[in-house]
Amino acid sequence: MMPILWPVEPEKYVAFLTVMLAMSMMPGPAMLFAVAAGMSRGFKGALLATLGMNSAALVWFIASALGLVILAATVPWLFKIAGWLGVGYIIWLGIDSIRGAFKAEVAAPRSLKAATGALFRTGFVVQGTNPKALLFFTAVLPPFVALDRPVWPQMSAFAVGMIVSDTFFMLFYGALGAGFAHKMAEPKFRRLFSLFVGAILLVVGALMITRL
Repeated sequence: MMPILWPVEPEKYVAFLTVMLAMSMMPGPAMLFAVAAGMSRGFKGALLATLGMNSAALVWFIASALGLVILAATVPWLFKIAGWLGVGYIIWLGIDSIRGAFKAEVAAPRSLKAATGALFRTGFVVQGTNPKALLFFTAVLPPFVALDRPVWPQMSAFAVGMIVSDTFFMLFYGALGAGFAHKMAEPKFRRLFSLFVGAILLVVGALMITRL
């Protein structure tokens, strides 16, 4: 009977999951956005934001398997430009939310107004241009990849581990934010919330700037 050949050595995969859990539970741009999305549209909003962020993570994994991470290491300025564009977009959304709080009729922050596209798109941008993601794929992940094994099965296993871990904590933080969703019917709360969302997005942008 032939021994089972796992995509990744079990001991190495357990070590990867341990690192992944530690990184996932740490508050950062993704978790802050999950909280804001949950507050804006309840659990559905947190789920949409999570889908957007996980879609960006899948793009990172595919890029890694295709060798684009090597390009990031050799031509870092190209990824710096993408990172700065993403930061600019997040900061613009934050400023827009704060400006909206001082209007006569306060609506939901534009960045979180739509229950479908905006949350998904912004979540994708947050994770796609998150310097923490670049650090993960260029420094944390490579030591776990065995060069003597097929790359795609390994990357698939790592992707499952990362997405399951990230999804759990994103939805957990998002559910905490969703507990305040019913308050959005109150004008005064919407004004305060618009300021809160703007501050959150500016913090996200600031965190991303410090890691660029």
